[in-house]
Amino acid sequence: MSEFIDQSSPVRKGEELDLEKIRNYLKDKIPGISGEISISQFPSGYSNLTYLLKIGDQEFVLRRPPFGSKVKSAHDMSREWRIFQALHTIYPKVPKPVVFCEDESIIGAKFYLMSRIKGVILRRTIPQGMNFSPEIASALSESFIRNLAEIHSLDYVKAGLGNFGKPEGFLFRQVNGWADRYVGSQTDDIPEINRVIDWLKKNMPQSPAPTMVHGDYKYDNLILDPDDITKIIGVLDWEMATIGDPLVDLGIALGYWVQNDDPEELKGAAFGPTYQPGSYTRKQLAEKYAELTGLDIKNLHYYVIFALFKIAVVVQQIYYRYVKGHTADERFKPLILMVALLSRTAEKMIETEKI
Repeated sequence: MSEFIDQSSPVRKGEELDLEKIRNYLKDKIPGISGEISISQFPSGYSNLTYLLKIGDQEFVLRRPPFGSKVKSAHDMSREWRIFQALHTIYPKVPKPVVFCEDESIIGAKFYLMSRIKGVILRRTIPQGMNFSPEIASALSESFIRNLAEIHSLDYVKAGLGNFGKPEGFLFRQVNGWADRYVGSQTDDIPEINRVIDWLKKNMPQSPAPTMVHGDYKYDNLILDPDDITKIIGVLDWEMATIGDPLVDLGIALGYWVQNDDPEELKGAAFGPTYQPGSYTRKQLAEKYAELTGLDIKNLHYYVIFALFKIAVVVQQIYYRYVKGHTADERFKPLILMVALLSRTAEKMIETEKI
């Protein structure tokens, strides 16, 4: 399936980088680097910007914060760099870190380079010609949840992340922090999201023991083996990773997971082909996770409701950048509709208590 390996595109207008400054900076950082330099962009992300940098016969992935970001803490490149450095030693699905640049005069922000893992990344629709049979969908669903359980089993202390994050009070800070972020980026009046915030603050469960948490676990942050897309060979976008409640991470994964009996409007906003025939349901994923980890999931509906709310706020922050003119990316124009949809879905789940 090499024809389905994730490809880059020309850099979007307004998101160009100064290649000569990058070359001059890197020549002293990467021994033996030489040759023609070129840059293109992986176009599908909505948060930190991701570029493919080619120098001679070497390929690197460059990550930098979005232009005009309002929320500085959400795009701390040094934090994500530290996670990469630590986890790569115990979890090889994390790309190898190459160079971190603190000098913002090079491209206007801190950035880092990492190795490129060539593989398939599944997004909203299945690429034409790809075999995504029910058997493959089922096997990939199994790999998906097993890999999340593996992340939660990582010895983060051994990796040097023992003092990373603040596990005590994690869920409380998450709920209140994302509520504050919503207020700070609000552009429209959406009554449902305010009612969801109130419910989340009043119904917080007790958290289990802390683990490594990815924070944005979904299909389009996974790199799949081109020869067997049921195998996960890379995990991307660790910018929200921390040490905290693993059920928050499971909730996020399930919040992104649209299944076959969901309303059509949810399917239209899906972050991956999770509702294709053969795919696990959210309930099946949750039960498999409980089997693998031994964790009690009786309050899981709370975590999925929080996940839907958090995803809505992330989308709201991106839409805020568009409204304020910080990006001209037309993909962002209809995102307020997704904020409203996720808010309605979360409020309905409060009523049913079913994931």
